[in-house]
Amino acid sequence: MLVYLWLLPVGFLVGIFGTLIGAGGGFILAPLLLLLYPQEPAGIITCISLAVVFFNAASGSVAYARMRRIDYRTGLLFSAATVPGAVLGALTTTFIPRREFDLVFGVLMLLVAAFLLFPMPAAAKGPANAIRRGTTRTLIERDGTTHTYTFSSGLGLALSGAVGYLSSLLGTGGGIIHVPALIRLLNFPVHVATATSHFILAIMALSGTLVHVAAGSFTHGIRRTLVLSAGVLLGAQFGAQLSGRVHGNWIVRLLALALAFAGVRILTLAY
Repeated sequence: MLVYLWLLPVGFLVGIFGTLIGAGGGFILAPLLLLLYPQEPAGIITCISLAVVFFNAASGSVAYARMRRIDYRTGLLFSAATVPGAVLGALTTTFIPRREFDLVFGVLMLLVAAFLLFPMPAAAKGPANAIRRGTTRTLIERDGTTHTYTFSSGLGLALSGAVGYLSSLLGTGGGIIHVPALIRLLNFPVHVATATSHFILAIMALSGTLVHVAAGSFTHGIRRTLVLSAGVLLGAQFGAQLSGRVHGNWIVRLLALALAFAGVRILTLAY
């Protein structure tokens, strides 16, 4: 166990940044593990990352719950849609060779980064009356900040199912896809999107991790998982507190830049 103690500060930093942007940290941890352990099968990397994402998301959700930023009704609805996808993704991982896994991972990160960095044209956002026909929520934070937003539940359920599959397949936890989708496609305020995404991630990552364990994919890596999880449990609390001091636009930019860097790094090493 002592040989892995250097992973404790790594987990701490992953917890801070992952919670700050609502992505669970898997999009940082999974490529980092791919770089640190190039000989490991993709399945083991996914198992470790997804388990750590669960602890990060659970810790961050507790902090966000105190701030009253989580849309629980929507979170539970979307979580139900992610679980089947998470189960299927966990069962698929072991069949993908490492090289192809890296290619899919790197390309996905670059696509999501581009989606965040380049604003959609006004026409692509849909007509205003389509937004009015959706589901409307009003959420009041602990500090009195009020958010009212309208979104399409059907679109959210479809996206959540896809996110569940990809997140469990790649071990990222899905926040790299869910947060941009909540903000850009479903009209969520940034801080509500990050908090609600964390709540969904906790349920989704737990489902995927349990399937990996039941399928026998988690053959080793337990000690690394425990050390990293201890770090993210602490880091997530700091990340949630820091989120209140960072403007929503900067959270989006940080997420995009981190994704682009990781995606390029994975692709250059794999090819």
